[in-house]
Amino acid sequence: MTLVPAVAEKSIKNAVGGKNSMISKVKINTKIKTEFINITNTVEKEITKNKISDGICTVFVPHTTAGITINENADPDVVKDILMMLDRKIPLRDSDYEHSEGNSAAHIKASVMGSSVTIFIENGKLQLGTWQGIYFCEFDGPRSREIWIKTL
Repeated sequence: MTLVPAVAEKSIKNAVGGKNSMISKVKINTKIKTEFINITNTVEKEITKNKISDGICTVFVPHTTAGITINENADPDVVKDILMMLDRKIPLRDSDYEHSEGNSAAHIKASVMGSSVTIFIENGKLQLGTWQGIYFCEFDGPRSREIWIKTL
């Protein structure tokens, strides 16, 4: 599993309904074709940096061949099992795929995983379950990617 290298960050403050909100854009460089990268610490750092004590955090992936999910972060075999089953059910090559770029499987896997997750923030901490982590899901790497973190 690859750690998240934060290549560049950009924060933008907005007025939303009289309240402050924050969008942070964090770059991620993926290393291989398919991988899950635990970005929980990255999201937590943005919460701390922006001094958010209570609210909601949405993490969005603006890519059509990458996704995001919340799942177990204690046993790396869970991530291996998820990737194995995605590969088994959505194979890289299939003669029935019509998309000419050859990455139909990546598009399908990204749709299955989804493009955003929302987490509550209380007392400056993400309210995740004991074993939960936030994962960036790469299906068409290696690439330079972004995650957008919005807090309200």
